[in-house]
Amino acid sequence: MVEQTFEDRSDAGRRLAAKLVRASVGKGSGLVLALSRGGVPVAYEVARALRWPLDVLLVRRLGLPGREEIAMGAIASGRIGVLDEQMVGALAVPCRVVDAVIAREARELEQSERALRGSKRPARLRGRPIVLVDEGMIVSSTVIAAVEAVSRTGPSSITVGVPVASLEAYEELMGHVGAVACVYAVPSLCSITQCYDELPWPTDGEVRELLEKATKACGFWRSFVRSPTRATDSAPVATFRRPRTASA
Repeated sequence: MVEQTFEDRSDAGRRLAAKLVRASVGKGSGLVLALSRGGVPVAYEVARALRWPLDVLLVRRLGLPGREEIAMGAIASGRIGVLDEQMVGALAVPCRVVDAVIAREARELEQSERALRGSKRPARLRGRPIVLVDEGMIVSSTVIAAVEAVSRTGPSSITVGVPVASLEAYEELMGHVGAVACVYAVPSLCSITQCYDELPWPTDGEVRELLEKATKACGFWRSFVRSPTRATDSAPVATFRRPRTASA
């Protein structure tokens, strides 16, 4: 049983945002990316606090056919893919099987992206500080894939923010990204639902509404900035204290 819980995704987002602000994340013309549908309400609160725009970067695991729990890699929005070639080679997975899995997951990803983003074009990532946000992290593989995918686009920095994570996933992720913000880590975490009092699944319409609200709010704050920071300006490296460890 988790002793510390969030009221809902918005509460989790506000608490995560406070941690990011304290670490001086928010300098430069950055971007917040939600890594899942459930991560959008969390990311919205972060974007609002940082006064940055919000977009989605959906990620799907490339599961081995017949053994879906084994991830061969992952594919992200924009068909940015990460493949564990060593694992694929060790398991002797035929190229045609890998290609078929990638094609299937890419189709699913594009359909989900259209449903959430609508006609809005993906935001530019190159040269910008990026904060990747999700509602929680039990295992690190998907988030690590997202970090690697975003790294290929040339951002000035990458920070990962999650309200809650398993301690194991948090420590694994620290070896793949410069900065990780986590409100608290749980030694044994079986489900994200145990960390929230309420966790209703956001609808497509609710996600689109939050993306639009974040865009309008960002435009409002930018209207007060006389000399906006260029997107190519370097961002300071964020530093975080180790997250509190919650009892499970």
